[in-house]
Amino acid sequence: MIEVKDLHKSFGDAHILKGITTSFEKGKTNLIIGQSGSGKTVFLKCLLGLFPYEQGTISYNGKIFQNLSEDEKRDIRAEIGMVFQGSALFDSMTIAENVMFPLRMFTKLSKSEMEDRVNFVLKRVNLIDAHNKMPSEASGGMQKRVAIARAIVNNPKYLFCDEPNSGLDPKTAIVIDNLIQEITDEYQMTTVINSHDMNSVMEIGEKIVFLKDGYKAWEGSNKTIFKTDNEAVTDFVYSSELFKKVRKMYLEENQ
Repeated sequence: MIEVKDLHKSFGDAHILKGITTSFEKGKTNLIIGQSGSGKTVFLKCLLGLFPYEQGTISYNGKIFQNLSEDEKRDIRAEIGMVFQGSALFDSMTIAENVMFPLRMFTKLSKSEMEDRVNFVLKRVNLIDAHNKMPSEASGGMQKRVAIARAIVNNPKYLFCDEPNSGLDPKTAIVIDNLIQEITDEYQMTTVINSHDMNSVMEIGEKIVFLKDGYKAWEGSNKTIFKTDNEAVTDFVYSSELFKKVRKMYLEENQ
């Protein structure tokens, strides 16, 4: 679990995060949503330890990150897997080499042990015969699955995903959503996803934190978001006619 208490972050005179308190639960897909400029990307980078913050605490399984020694912080970082928005694969490496990269960085496994682990995670994301392909030979959805395999190859306790469906067609996006949710449940990771994709919110939003102007404006789940009267949430979620109709149908069926 990751716990956040009264988090504040500024850049100069710009106060970006304004006292956010929330938690992200183990074994669940936790989503951060909000409009552009809401602070969700800055929030994610604070969670990752990339941005220092002026006030508040972030705890990983009860350990307050800023109170740890550098060696202890390094240990926490070794327990984090990251799926970047553009996949961020190394163009000069094969798919297998990309997936193996964190093992070379953070473990002392033998080459055969690393190869076994790479084979296992590539099979888990349904990429059995892709080892020797280059990223340029892979589709966008395939690259995203490679990025997920690389993120989980070290058996992380925490998985962070930045807009994992960016640039994907709707069908492939659903495949990626389902894969992330399955892996989260299977490995009981604390998964945090920064997303603007409302399909992801509705499909896998077991915990949703909605940010507006740097504040936590609402939190709940995909089961409760239909019921909320929070104007900021409804303006964001139901900005399209499709979701307005879905909400109306849901409320009528559950009266």
